[in-house]
Amino acid sequence: MVRQMLHAGYERAPLPPVRQESPSQTPPVSAEQPAKAQKKPAAKQRDPFFDNAKYLTIVLVGIGHTWDPLRDDSRTAEALYFVMYTFHMPAFIIISGYLSRSFEGKPKQVQRLVTGVVVPYLAIQVAYTFFMRWANDDPDREFHFQEPGFALWFLVALFLWRLTTPVWKSLRWPLPVALAIAVAASVTPTIDSDLNLMRVAQFLPFFVLGLQLRPHHFQLVKRREMRYIAVPVTLCAMVFAYWAVPRMSKAWFLHDKSAADMHVPSWAGAVMYLAIFGCGLVMTACFLSWVPRRHMWFTVLGAGTLYAYLLHIFAIQGSRQFDWYDMAWVDHPLSRVFITVLAAVMMTALCTPWVTRMFRFMVEPKMEWFFKRDAGAMARKREATRGVQGDGSQPSAGRQPVSQRKR
Repeated sequence: MVRQMLHAGYERAPLPPVRQESPSQTPPVSAEQPAKAQKKPAAKQRDPFFDNAKYLTIVLVGIGHTWDPLRDDSRTAEALYFVMYTFHMPAFIIISGYLSRSFEGKPKQVQRLVTGVVVPYLAIQVAYTFFMRWANDDPDREFHFQEPGFALWFLVALFLWRLTTPVWKSLRWPLPVALAIAVAASVTPTIDSDLNLMRVAQFLPFFVLGLQLRPHHFQLVKRREMRYIAVPVTLCAMVFAYWAVPRMSKAWFLHDKSAADMHVPSWAGAVMYLAIFGCGLVMTACFLSWVPRRHMWFTVLGAGTLYAYLLHIFAIQGSRQFDWYDMAWVDHPLSRVFITVLAAVMMTALCTPWVTRMFRFMVEPKMEWFFKRDAGAMARKREATRGVQGDGSQPSAGRQPVSQRKR
């Protein structure tokens, strides 16, 4: 399955033949029938599989952030941390790429990109700066918009990835090109922290892979055989991670450092990146094989994952700034289980509709006043209105039908 994902090419779907109907073939519409009585096209339904996957990955993101301070004195926690960080962001990015396939740079799509990615980044960055001024007792903390705050790098990356989507869709071998860029970044120590370009480049292949995937590729991971295969593969990954804990740094999974920063030769850094990329694909396939395909109680929460991703930043940073992890009860194994459950509950609550409604002004503002009106869309709307009037309404009193004028 992973092999087919790697070789997924950009497949052009054939356009349906255009049906040209003459006026005589068009069935007449009764003048008494109001235009609003005509059936409207059915709205496109969301696939519950992808909403389920988005919800589960965002829960794992929150759990991973809460585990970070707990892993230092527990080899088991560190091993679970390694396994989780192998796939949870790659899976989220692959799905983001798959859902970005239709991006072509149209005015409405650019408007949605600005209001759904750029504006939330600026708003959360400002709020995060004020929060850290208060929590860290640092009133002089500056607004570093070029340096994304905690976890905000993903919005910068998503903006750049989606903006370049037409480029990747036009290439013959997009995934090898993206891998070459990522490997080159992993051996380039001069890439600074501005816009977190190191992570943008190293996570890029997962997004490009998502752009190349098609529904039949996801059908492979939904097969029952894949769920059975995923069990021993995951167990082997956990055993290997337990062995690797004292021999390996977690920074390899964060993709925010170069080989020189990891104190290894460039060739070793390139090999490690490719190995971790392959492990990420395998573990992502295992994870997706366990994602439910039907509607679940949490399916509706998949639409609010961006809210959970942005808002959980303040809870995670608050727990660290106020030294909640230094309390004595945190060191008990059962306490760590409780913290894990608490993180899952927090992420679930932040995905709920009432939270999305409360913070929509900041995360998904409409801002129609900020953009020019699309002249083409307005013209098409006027033409559609005229077409409905011409088919379903009576001609005006001062205007005779064409058939009578000919006589």
